[in-house]
Amino acid sequence: MPAERTPITYADAGVDVEAGDRAVALMKASVKRAQRPEVLGGLGGFAGMFDASLLARMTRPVLATSTDGVGTKVAIAQAMDKHDTIGFDLVGMVVDDIVVCGAEPLFMTDYIATGKVVPERIAAIVSGIAAGCVKAGVALIGGETAEHPGLLEPDEYDCAGAATGVVEHADILGPHRVLAGDVVVALASSGLHSNGYSLVRKVFASVGWALDRQVAEFGRTLGEELLEPTRVYARDLLTLTRTGGIDIHALSHVTGGGLAANLARVLPQGAFARVDRSTWTPPAVFEVVCELGQVPVADLERTLNMGIGFVAVLPEAQADMAIATLKTLGIDAWLLGQVSDLATAPIQDGVEVVRGAKGVDGGSVQVVGTHPR
Repeated sequence: MPAERTPITYADAGVDVEAGDRAVALMKASVKRAQRPEVLGGLGGFAGMFDASLLARMTRPVLATSTDGVGTKVAIAQAMDKHDTIGFDLVGMVVDDIVVCGAEPLFMTDYIATGKVVPERIAAIVSGIAAGCVKAGVALIGGETAEHPGLLEPDEYDCAGAATGVVEHADILGPHRVLAGDVVVALASSGLHSNGYSLVRKVFASVGWALDRQVAEFGRTLGEELLEPTRVYARDLLTLTRTGGIDIHALSHVTGGGLAANLARVLPQGAFARVDRSTWTPPAVFEVVCELGQVPVADLERTLNMGIGFVAVLPEAQADMAIATLKTLGIDAWLLGQVSDLATAPIQDGVEVVRGAKGVDGGSVQVVGTHPR
């Protein structure tokens, strides 16, 4: 007879089903705020449901979808034990990719993997996601929390999200609309957003700066600066595209790859955009990272947004109206550069020209000048 052995339960394996249920109970109020009239059913179903009747009223509806995470910014949230903003970052990274093509984001789902479900921590993460969805006008219709003991440490987690939007085919924005003579308008970022944190963390670790260090240039601690939430642009950009007298031709979300590469993705082949650093001063965090890490400028600009979270391409005659509209929405904006034909472009010798990016054989971009001190 085999020796009698102690039964092994799911809890013994490190998964606490009851903790997961408590997390759902704690997040209900947050999720309830992040709704739209089209949402059917409630929290806890196997699938989120969204009434798509509005598509029937469209001439040629095109669905747009995006998925993303927040990268190693989660390591800052975990180190500071502050988890109520990282979800806001997630929404910005996901829904603002959708609005690039002119689509209105409709609904979002999230996925959180953690070594141990701590209900209060999961609820805090979801509260940030819900707040971001409210800001963007997006419904949070579902999600999943997965406990992965042995794969992740008890205090470790990662999160990802996916969203779906819709746009009339005739209203799709992109390279096919861009013309020589158009201008590029920059929209200010709120800081680092959620890209380049592997570089940023390495720089501050190399000089021994702790997250609770007060930094005069920031007017707050290092950790507080690094956790500044990503700006969510979606609803404001939709307002801009629907404002009479403003004909937006293309939008670009400045994320991984930096300004030049992401702008090049939304320009047609044969187009050239020259943008000028002298038109803006990046927030202090970018200069501090550069100086502390002696990071080459080219590497810095390929990694971080440098203070520009979005760009819009539109006719020159409409730039002032667009900038004024954005400022009424609380977003600083300014004229950044101009588009011309590559064949006759005023290309500056000795300065890199970025041609296409991330598999997109698009236009060309050159960043010139120096930032004001």
